[in-house]
Amino acid sequence: MATLNNRVRDALTPESISLIGAVHRAGSMAAAARELGLVPSALTYRIRQVEDALDVLLFDRSSRQAKLTEAGKELLREGNRLLAELDSVANRVKRVATGWEPQLTLAVDSVISRTTVMELCEAFFALNPPTRLRIREEALSGTLEALTSGQADLAIGVAIEPTVNTLVQHKTLGTIHFIYVVAPHHPLAKAAEPVTDDMLMPHRAVAVADSVQRGSGVTIGLLGGQDIFTVPGMQEKLHAQLRGLGGGFLPEYLARPHVITGRLVEKRMQRATRQVSMSYAWLRAPDGKEGRALQWWLKQLENTGTRKALLERDQSV
Repeated sequence: MATLNNRVRDALTPESISLIGAVHRAGSMAAAARELGLVPSALTYRIRQVEDALDVLLFDRSSRQAKLTEAGKELLREGNRLLAELDSVANRVKRVATGWEPQLTLAVDSVISRTTVMELCEAFFALNPPTRLRIREEALSGTLEALTSGQADLAIGVAIEPTVNTLVQHKTLGTIHFIYVVAPHHPLAKAAEPVTDDMLMPHRAVAVADSVQRGSGVTIGLLGGQDIFTVPGMQEKLHAQLRGLGGGFLPEYLARPHVITGRLVEKRMQRATRQVSMSYAWLRAPDGKEGRALQWWLKQLENTGTRKALLERDQSV
């Protein structure tokens, strides 16, 4: 089997695919040979080698014209696709050699505006970079862990000071404001204000699960003994609270449009207003120089407007 595979690989080269395409375009072996500057017998021999290796006929030779068989059409179609992919790989390799990373992974906390992240991705792809982009949605301490464990190259929305690793570089993203909201039909919607912790206890809280993979993670704003409905991200938390499945704190930018339309009711709390300082973080490169894709993202995050939009932009597309 290995010998057969080697024969096919030796015969089915980019050059042989180009020869088959030339015969198809020219309509005959002789015409293709003239176009390519080859002796007709040499061209015929090389195409026979491919046919013998594959054990198929690529051309119908029953007439004076060389017409592709169905097998020949499929080979030329797939062969041209492979040639295009080879060109693409070559171009990627050349561009990666100029300092672009083959892949860049972003760990994005679920509180971050998805609309703004997608707009940044759109601007990044407009550069036509060779870097493949991957986004991981994380929450709470899992956002930082994705970075420190090597599963991400840039963490956006780190809510915990990244001081555990001396290789971690971080800068302030800003402060995100949370408000407590419930659906209009929720029992707390008409409760007297300020709402106390004792008033919250009988009611289910909706909470985002910490995406950390090691350890138990952290919880924020929950009361011991309170019934909890755990969801994977902030969008799911919003939808759960819109349905009245529980109450809880949501980023103000995410909840405010629904408060305005009456789909959520904001409640003034006895406890202090929740404000969380957010950062973005990345790992220091061993040689002290980040790749060009990471450099681009860090440059965008230096912009005050971009940082503000990541923490305050409505999620609607």
